[in-house]
Amino acid sequence: MKYSFVVLAVLLMACGRGKKYHDDVKTISSDSSGLTAILNYQKETNESFKDPETSPLPDKYRKDFEGLDFYAPDTTYVVTAKLVLTPDAVPFLLPTTTDRKSREVVYGIAHFQLNGEERELEVYRSLDLVGEAGYEDYLFLPFLDDTNGDETYGGGRYIDLSIPEGDTLVIDFNRAYNPYCVYNKKYSCPLVPRQNYLRTKVRAGVKDFKTD
Repeated sequence: MKYSFVVLAVLLMACGRGKKYHDDVKTISSDSSGLTAILNYQKETNESFKDPETSPLPDKYRKDFEGLDFYAPDTTYVVTAKLVLTPDAVPFLLPTTTDRKSREVVYGIAHFQLNGEERELEVYRSLDLVGEAGYEDYLFLPFLDDTNGDETYGGGRYIDLSIPEGDTLVIDFNRAYNPYCVYNKKYSCPLVPRQNYLRTKVRAGVKDFKTD
């Protein structure tokens, strides 16, 4: 969840890091190494949320926190995308949940297959992070899908990526996480651009956060 941590550090109150029938039938891949990696990610995320030094949760939620509600690990939601670079893209200001605007540029377009159809998403590079130690190759992928407002947060979710060496990019939707403003209103979170709406249900990653 790089995006969450670094923007908070720089701006104090900033936010935050297929099969055809997946929409109807949950099929979990038998790739044991892939499943183990996803389970380890979920465990590390929960540990981070329990730690007062790294958690976005306010004390009233963290003291009774047992774990986030994740979808079951599913390696069919790990896709290899063809990344088409957009070197002539014009930087723009991405609105957030507050008056702040995030300076972004479209780094490239990711083309991939998910849930039986060809998809594409814009992948962004934050100009606010250029030059920051540890974020030299950081890419930001926010997206919307048909689970939003029902199973997942209505405003969409984020995935942290790194600049690849070639023209392929591995996107693991099991690592999709909520903007930190879902947990704590002190954060300022970039709004997901409408062009990054996937017209399918992405049942992978973290679900919506319920406080009751």
